Amino acid sequence: MRILIIGSGGREHALAKALLKSSQPVVLFAIGRNAGMQELCTMVDLSLSDHASIVGYALSQHIELAVVGPDEPLVKGLADAFRSQHIPCFGPSKEAAVIEGSKAFSKAFMQRHRIPTPAYRVFTEYDRILSYLADCPLPVVIKADGLALGKGVVIAFDRKTACEAAKGMMVDNQFGSSGKTVVVEEYASGPEVSLLVFSDGVTAKAMVSAMDHKCAFDGDNGPNTGGMGVIAPNPWYTEEIAAVCERTIIEPTLRGLRREGRPFTGCLFFGLMLTRTGPVVIEYNCRFGDPEAEAVLSLLDSDLLDILHSCTNQTLDRVPVRFTGGYACSVALASGGYPLSYEVGKRISIGKLPSGVEVLHAGTALDENGNLVTSGGRVLHVVARSNTLRSAIEQAYRAVGSISFANMHYRKDIGKKALLKEICDGSSLLGTTQTRIS
Repeated sequence: MRILIIGSGGREHALAKALLKSSQPVVLFAIGRNAGMQELCTMVDLSLSDHASIVGYALSQHIELAVVGPDEPLVKGLADAFRSQHIPCFGPSKEAAVIEGSKAFSKAFMQRHRIPTPAYRVFTEYDRILSYLADCPLPVVIKADGLALGKGVVIAFDRKTACEAAKGMMVDNQFGSSGKTVVVEEYASGPEVSLLVFSDGVTAKAMVSAMDHKCAFDGDNGPNTGGMGVIAPNPWYTEEIAAVCERTIIEPTLRGLRREGRPFTGCLFFGLMLTRTGPVVIEYNCRFGDPEAEAVLSLLDSDLLDILHSCTNQTLDRVPVRFTGGYACSVALASGGYPLSYEVGKRISIGKLPSGVEVLHAGTALDENGNLVTSGGRVLHVVARSNTLRSAIEQAYRAVGSISFANMHYRKDIGKKALLKEICDGSSLLGTTQTRIS
């Protein structure tokens, strides 16, 4: 099968590797630049916003399945453009992708369908949000309404931080038009869970749960990033909690989208928080999480191509979705300064890797001399699999020691909280909802 992957980050490299494990013959094409992917795919460097050129390229290459990785092309309707040319596409329509494209929409959607989520207020005027922040309960969460590369969220424990976040979004145009509308959400605490779900619009099948590490520095300090590492499965996401989420969150979400004329085809990402009063939805994404996909797909035991194809023709109920036992740990190696300013073009050295470890490329390129160099904020994802969580983490960090580039930055505590969970019942780590938005 001739498959076109749209995107060229670590998530897309993981998708390419998983698709090549299919029992069917596969020929891969991809949009973008990635030094690791180009060994697996025929790559063409087109703008992700140029839907006409992308679809035209797909037609010229007789593509039989398109797989869209990033959020923005989906939110802007790329999946619809493929389908209009009778090219099957794994990815939601523009109408369904709004569940990620607008946080104000997603919060109102959850309210309409009684899906548990922290209380919130929506603001479109700067003076009104300042007035509200002057005396609202603290802490609060300030969110840019639109897409912001995973960085448009600020947890404010004091009024100065809250007001500065609102100013950055609404006045300083930190996130462009995405910050013209701002959601102020109650602060909820507890273990966070990333849950990816395959959906064909009617049937949904969950993947292995994951635990992302969003903050730039150890101890969950520093600014939010696109994700500095992941472990899977998430030890807090027990079978009992999974059953609750299936009943109160996953099924109502997909049913609600169908009822509103937005059936969801693709990967629906649920960002969950496990509070003392039960699981709540913090965010939706309309695609594979990045870096969650790197860890989760490494544990997939079923044929990914069969699954993706079944989602495009509403036959997911007939296809098995199985995962291996054991654990995966993924550590992101980033350019110094990420997620703020950083330099590119730094030469990368990758030594001998331990058994059971793979390196996925996120922001890499080849220079004029054929040397592997950095070309983005997150550069590489080191993914290790093992029978135990501790072993997976140790193998991942052992492999990190074999990789270097100037100003390389990474967190040294990926999975640390999960290891602590293994030696205690975790009850002391379950927080409570601390504020209410009126």
